[in-house]
Amino acid sequence: MFRLLSLLLVASAVADDERLSFQTSGPWSPRTNLNADVAMVYGIGPRMPANIASWKEHRYQIHVMTGVAWGQYQDYLNGSFDGVDHWDQAQTEANGKRILHGGNANVPYISPGENYGKYLTLGVKRALDAGAESIHLEEPEFWARGGWEENFKREWKAYYQQDWQAPNSSPDAQYRASKLKYYLYRRALSQVFDFVRQYGKENHRNIRCYVPTHSLLNYAHWKIVSPESSLLEVGADGYIAQVWTGTARTPNVYEGRRQERTFETAFLEYGAMQNLVRASGRRVWYLNDPIEDNPNHDWEDYRTNWESTLVASLLQPEVWHYEIMPWPDRVFNSRHPLKSSDITNKVTIPKPYETELQTVITALGDMKQSDVRWLRAGTAQTGVLVADTMMFQRAEPEPSDANLGSFYGLALPLLKRGIPVEAVQIESANSSGFLDRYKLLFLTYEGQKPPDPKFHDALSQWVRKGGALVVVDDDKDPYHGVKEWWNTAPYQFKTPRQHLFQTLGMPLDATGLHPIGKGVVLREAASPAALTYEANGAERIRHLTQQAATAGKVPWAESNALVLRRGPYLIAAGLSESVPNAKPFVLSGRYVNLFDPELSLLRRVEVSAGSRALLFDLAYRPSKIPKVVAAGCRVRNENFKDQVLRFQADGIGDTQGILAISSAAPPTEVTIDGQPVRFDFQDGLTRLRFANSPAGLPVVLRFTSKSR
Repeated sequence: MFRLLSLLLVASAVADDERLSFQTSGPWSPRTNLNADVAMVYGIGPRMPANIASWKEHRYQIHVMTGVAWGQYQDYLNGSFDGVDHWDQAQTEANGKRILHGGNANVPYISPGENYGKYLTLGVKRALDAGAESIHLEEPEFWARGGWEENFKREWKAYYQQDWQAPNSSPDAQYRASKLKYYLYRRALSQVFDFVRQYGKENHRNIRCYVPTHSLLNYAHWKIVSPESSLLEVGADGYIAQVWTGTARTPNVYEGRRQERTFETAFLEYGAMQNLVRASGRRVWYLNDPIEDNPNHDWEDYRTNWESTLVASLLQPEVWHYEIMPWPDRVFNSRHPLKSSDITNKVTIPKPYETELQTVITALGDMKQSDVRWLRAGTAQTGVLVADTMMFQRAEPEPSDANLGSFYGLALPLLKRGIPVEAVQIESANSSGFLDRYKLLFLTYEGQKPPDPKFHDALSQWVRKGGALVVVDDDKDPYHGVKEWWNTAPYQFKTPRQHLFQTLGMPLDATGLHPIGKGVVLREAASPAALTYEANGAERIRHLTQQAATAGKVPWAESNALVLRRGPYLIAAGLSESVPNAKPFVLSGRYVNLFDPELSLLRRVEVSAGSRALLFDLAYRPSKIPKVVAAGCRVRNENFKDQVLRFQADGIGDTQGILAISSAAPPTEVTIDGQPVRFDFQDGLTRLRFANSPAGLPVVLRFTSKSR
């Protein structure tokens, strides 16, 4: 028993230190020798065991990821699994067209029947038998435009105890269809979670199950239904927040202008995913992707947008686990134009970008810092309440705003003025103390509905204890009329907002400012989505915010930049469409620029509109001995003794490595793999450049006593 407990404790400790991961469908190669703890082997097909063995041989912890909504599951569809043809579980549109993944006629999105979860467990068992330490069930997705397949009609009959209704026949039918889609994927994943728990118990292994998923905001925007927050209730150990250029560049509308706002959208998406797990204490990894799924962009575009999403992820101070990339083969071996001005000349990833990626990956592994604080930001402790039901109103006959204006209409006016606003998960509000961190909250039931009346009890208590609540809702959403708890006995309310106001002790149709206990409620009878199309719509939201903040005694501040310290790292984003005529925020000191493949030393950094920065602050708790502070490679076994700094450096094959070492004076000699190498020294920083080796190279720097 003692030995078993020890093994479980060791396994738990290892899992807790899985800071960096990546997903791959192939074996290890010199070009995919990534500085990460975990290799997530993708797929449960015949190549899986060999791929696992390949990555294990190179000292990676092994997870296995497989698609949930789609995959090479022809044996299930064609009846080999249980003797029953399951093509009637292919998601289908109203016109009878199947919804296919990537246009592949053999790979439909699945409408999961009762046996689908059982089928997935067989592949998961093969992965566990082959040595997988954790399982990732990727993207449980049901398209809002689906629901005409025969399986869904059967499931409707079983779930609602009545005949199927065409989802596009009424808002009520669409809402109920989405609710059922949500349930079906929760059921399928619950079956897998239950199996994995039992397998782990029988084999004395601590196996975790994670769900790589887009954010609630993106799924709602893209018109997809997924069980999101409810997966924690049925056994998920956490999520990978699949936020990247492809999701974050989805255009939204602000002050009447529809355009891409990659940084702002990514910031809100990452924040929504972190908020999803906060109440449970479970893990979320943040995905970063140096390219994206769309191959029709150039390297300059990919790099610029990657830096924006990366900075957005690093500005979420509670998260320090990252998926550094999906599909490294795609990153390092695909070909794209260098710039949009020359689309005919396609090349592999530029060498400087390769080095920058490796430098940033090394820094990501060091983001668990105790000293985390805002150096520049507006009013904090502010949130916009969101519910999974945001995904239930996205299709015909009366879909909510196509640009998700009911959310962005509240969030963007705040974020654009430097307020680190969060999407706050309504489903978590009943957790003890969950809302206590917030001073100011926004709420609308346009585009979403509260799944449970208990939320209103929690929100009412929060207000009475001193919270400031801003409600922006004109009560005109057609989905207020769906048959749900607020209009079903014992309740008889036209909208869920009326139930909230009754709980707060307010007149049901109140507008304006109302003191409630120690807090305040401010209601504006307006449509958040409609405000996004007005040039002064954002200013109206900010006016309400300032009014509520003043009444609630919440200090109000705006900023044209977000700058966060995480130990020695400074993360900065200059905001566009921000404070009028504001001067750029300036950082002064000694900083290593981690977005520069040459690791340049900067004395002054101007955080102007649209700029992104990741810096290492050399003045932050400076080391008394020579120390590696930045590396475009992996550094192992760093040791300083008898005036000699030694370590091993390995990196991705056929890439340029670089090292920055801080010291009071330059080294007297530097060797790599036993050979003398040239270096440059500037203002306490030694830089070495060399060809990376996947096998690893011994690096030695010799100093005199004055060098310390």
